[in-house]
Amino acid sequence: MAALHGRATIGRRTLLKALLTGGIGAATGVGSYGYLYERHHLEITRADVAVAGIPRELSGLRIGLITDIHRSAWVSDDDVRHAAAMLMGERPDLIVLGGDYVTRADRRYMTPAAEAFRTLSAPHGVFAILGNHDDDRAMPAALSKIGAQVLRDARTRLMISGVPLELAGIRFWTRRSADIEDVVRGASGTVVLLAHDPRRLSEAAGLGIPLVLSGHTHGGQVVLPLAGALAAQKFPVVAGVGRRLGTTIFVSRGVGTVYVPLRVNCPPEVAVLTLGLDGPVNV
Repeated sequence: MAALHGRATIGRRTLLKALLTGGIGAATGVGSYGYLYERHHLEITRADVAVAGIPRELSGLRIGLITDIHRSAWVSDDDVRHAAAMLMGERPDLIVLGGDYVTRADRRYMTPAAEAFRTLSAPHGVFAILGNHDDDRAMPAALSKIGAQVLRDARTRLMISGVPLELAGIRFWTRRSADIEDVVRGASGTVVLLAHDPRRLSEAAGLGIPLVLSGHTHGGQVVLPLAGALAAQKFPVVAGVGRRLGTTIFVSRGVGTVYVPLRVNCPPEVAVLTLGLDGPVNV
């Protein structure tokens, strides 16, 4: 399991522990804390991410990652614009939007979710993939209108400092190794797989893809002492950086919430990833 980056401060940890161990009313207290405070406490996570075989020219490249917005009655335009502003303040070299812009393909929020990202820009572009809550037409169209390149089982090549970087984006429903192989076949540069679901780490490792960027887990959204992230135990990495064989993955905790509008010991994040050579331990 990956280490978590940008976690709660000691003061917030102390408050949460007191709420959890306070006896009567603890559950109500934790719920109120998660609803009123933590789900709005957006953090910047800065992580060094190893990429096997990365050429020297790409070492130090900074990728901004925003995922799992879940624009809804509980996640406002201001929430999304705040996430975009935080990322732009970091000046990443390229930006990846990791899917689940709305919840349950709710068309009321598709255009607002995309428009709130209109300020995003980066020297090497803004790229987007789709999650399990996104449809295949309206959401990609809305993202394209704000200048994002949507990769639906598709690959694009960037030339950075004279060397190629291949971004391969797959839909949530693209799961078979053979289908992912079709997307990356013929790639001649360093391949980064943009996969909403971190369970695609298994297929990526089998195909020798050096880097995967994912979301989907929300970091568990509710992470309890001792018990951990009960809602995310099926994933190989719940949040942060992990490695399997020669493949590194980064899983973002995301920005929004789904099903219940609260977070506990799992604040939302915008991630800035710096590519490099030294790697974490295999998972």
